[in-house]
Amino acid sequence: MDIIKWIATNVFGTPAILLGFIVFLGLFLQKKNASQLVSGTFKAVIGFLIIGAGSGVIVSALNVFEPMWKEVFNLKAESFGKFMGQEGFNAKYGSAVTLAMTLGFLINVLLARFTRFKFIYLTGHMMFWNTTIFAGIIVHTSGQVPFIKLVVFLSILMGIYWTLQPAITQPFMRRITGNDNIALGHTSASVALLAALVGKVAGNKNNDSEKLRLPKGLEFLRDSNVITALTMGLLFLIGAIILSTKGTPEAKELLAKSGDQNFIIYSIVQSFTFAGGIAIVLLGVRMFIGEIVPAFNGIATKLVPGAKPALDCPIVFPYAPNAVILGFVGAFAGALIWLAVLGNTASYVFVPTMIVLFFHGATAGVFGNSTGGVRGALLGGFITSTVVAWGQFIMVKMLISSTVPDTAMWAADSDMFILGPIVKFLAQLLF
Repeated sequence: MDIIKWIATNVFGTPAILLGFIVFLGLFLQKKNASQLVSGTFKAVIGFLIIGAGSGVIVSALNVFEPMWKEVFNLKAESFGKFMGQEGFNAKYGSAVTLAMTLGFLINVLLARFTRFKFIYLTGHMMFWNTTIFAGIIVHTSGQVPFIKLVVFLSILMGIYWTLQPAITQPFMRRITGNDNIALGHTSASVALLAALVGKVAGNKNNDSEKLRLPKGLEFLRDSNVITALTMGLLFLIGAIILSTKGTPEAKELLAKSGDQNFIIYSIVQSFTFAGGIAIVLLGVRMFIGEIVPAFNGIATKLVPGAKPALDCPIVFPYAPNAVILGFVGAFAGALIWLAVLGNTASYVFVPTMIVLFFHGATAGVFGNSTGGVRGALLGGFITSTVVAWGQFIMVKMLISSTVPDTAMWAADSDMFILGPIVKFLAQLLF
C-alpha cells in the first residue's frame, strides 16, 4: 500500500509528471535520440504547467467573483448536520480509494489494448475526485462495505468509465478539432455531449461563434481576448457596484480586500486578470498538444495500437475561444435562475461553484457551438448550470449526506451528478 500510495500521490496526483512520463515513453518507443527525448518531454511538461498557471490565474479571479455574487444574493453555506467530512473519509477509506484509482487506470489501459475503445484517460486529478465521490455514495448507500469489495467494485467502475467516456464524446471532438488525435477526458463530458446534441436541434451551425459578422466599428470584438475581458468586465462591474451599496459586515469585509484601491477598479482589474488567464491557457494548450500528439504515436504503435490520449477540458478551448465565454455566460445566467427556483421550491440554498461553472460551461459552449453556433454555446452553458444546480441538490441531500457532502459542493462535477444515482442503484444491488 505504501508503494501504491506513493505512485498515486507522486504520479497520478502530479499530472505534469504523469504526462511527462507518457511523452518520454512515447518518444523512447519511437527510438528518438537523447536531444529529442529531453526537448519533447520538457516542452510537454512546461506546456502543461503553463495550462495550470493559466488556470490558476482564472481561479484567482473567480475567487473574487464568486464571493462577490454570493453576497449580492445573500447566499450562505448549506448546513449539513453530522457527516463524516473529507478528512474523516480519507482516514477511513483513503487506502481503498487510492488502490481502486490505480487498478482502475490499469483496467483502462487493458480495455484500450484489447477492445475497440482506444482511449487512455490522463486527467489524473479528476481520477482521484471521481473515485472519492463514488466511494462516498457507496458507503452512504450501503454502510460498512468490506475493503476488498469496495476496491474491486470501484476499480471496475472507474476503469470502464475512463474508457467509455472519451469514446462517447469523440465524434464531436473530431468535429471540433478536425482530426482524431486527441480525446476529451474530463467530468464535463456529460454536459458537453448534451450541449452538442441540443445545439444540433435548437441551434444554428451557420452562426458560428468564431465567425460572427460584425459592423466595421465593432471588429475589435473578433479578438477573443477583448471579448473575454469585456464580458467579464461587465459581470465584475455590476457585481462590484451592487456590493458597494450594501452595508453588511460580509460586504464590508469583501470590499476591504482591495486595500487602498477602489473596489470597482479592483474588480475591473480582476476581469482583465481573468482574460489574461484564458490567454495563458491557450498558449499552454498549443505547446502541450504540439508535443504529446506525436509522442503518443509511440505508445499507440508499440503498446496500445491506435490509442489516443484523453485530456483535460482546456484542451478544447483554443478551437473556439469565443464559445468558451458564451458557455460561461450561459452557465452563469442559468445558475442565477436555478438559484431562485431551488430556493423557492426545494428550500435549498444552491451555491454556484464558479470554477465548475466556468470550466464545464466553457467546454459545453465549445461542443454546443460545434453543432449549433452561438445559440448552441449559450444553451450548452445553461445545460451545465442545470445539471450542476439540480445535481448538487440531489447529491448533497440524497446520495452522499452522511459521508462527504462538503466535497460534493465543490469537487463533484457534471458526470458525477449524472452517474451518482446509477452508482447508488448498483451499490444497493451488490452490497
